[in-house]
Amino acid sequence: MLDERARDLARGKNFAAFTTLLPDGRPSTHVMWVDADDEHVLINTEVGRQKYRNVTSDPRVVVTVIDADSPYHYAEVRGRVTRTVTGADARAHIDRLSEKYVGGPYSNRIETERVILEITPERVRYNG
Repeated sequence: MLDERARDLARGKNFAAFTTLLPDGRPSTHVMWVDADDEHVLINTEVGRQKYRNVTSDPRVVVTVIDADSPYHYAEVRGRVTRTVTGADARAHIDRLSEKYVGGPYSNRIETERVILEITPERVRYNG
């Protein structure tokens, strides 16, 4: 279960550093929009991107959500991608994220298919 502090950071207009593992085991980190439901951290990407391929072969990830108002305040969530959601739900989710971060519908070209990565926390650490 995702606790309230991490959930609030992920639901706010805060960016996250999302780390996955490449096929050779090296980490790969991207700055991402982030969200949360009551139990999971949510990352929205595309099925054609390397980060999606990474989590399909090794679901272990780290999501560090950084407070935009106080960058030394953050939550580091270590966990696993335990479910993916595609289709209309993933497309609607990226539009909601776009509203949160830029104030309008998602306007970037979608090259493959949107996918929500549901991350189940195994360990949460805070700073600040």
